[in-house]
Amino acid sequence: MLLFLRNLFWTVLFPGTIAGYIPWRWFGMAQVHPDFTNPLDIIGLFLIVAGAGLLAACIWEFASRGRGTLSPVDPPKELVVQGLYRYVRNPMYLSVSTMLLGEALLARSIALLGYWAIFFAAANLFVIVYEEPILRRQFGDSYERYTKQVGRWLPRRPTARH
Repeated sequence: MLLFLRNLFWTVLFPGTIAGYIPWRWFGMAQVHPDFTNPLDIIGLFLIVAGAGLLAACIWEFASRGRGTLSPVDPPKELVVQGLYRYVRNPMYLSVSTMLLGEALLARSIALLGYWAIFFAAANLFVIVYEEPILRRQFGDSYERYTKQVGRWLPRRPTARH
């Protein structure tokens, strides 16, 4: 129960603020009224829902497999390489990016698209400068092998086994 509450807290604080509160408060999402006959609105809503679902799957993996949360101050105790982490090393950031892109499309907001670009650049910098060095120190060779097999942002083509 405590792990669930910790995950709920960090989920509301981080992605809830980044992909929920900020777009709602400052980028016009509060005024959006989706038109379910408009293909752009349908695509935007699909991206938001898909991103939220993918994020939930990642948070579940962190809790169930890693016994931790998405927060850098309360991270998983074990390296999580299952679920979406089999395909890309940073699916949570990609999930939040997907939600933000859906919101930008739904709101028809260039400003929200700019916010997404800033978020993605900051996430990339954070991953390279902070997260990856920490994971290398914490998990050593197993993390190194993982980085060689799984791309940071894009899935890699499976290599042939001999």
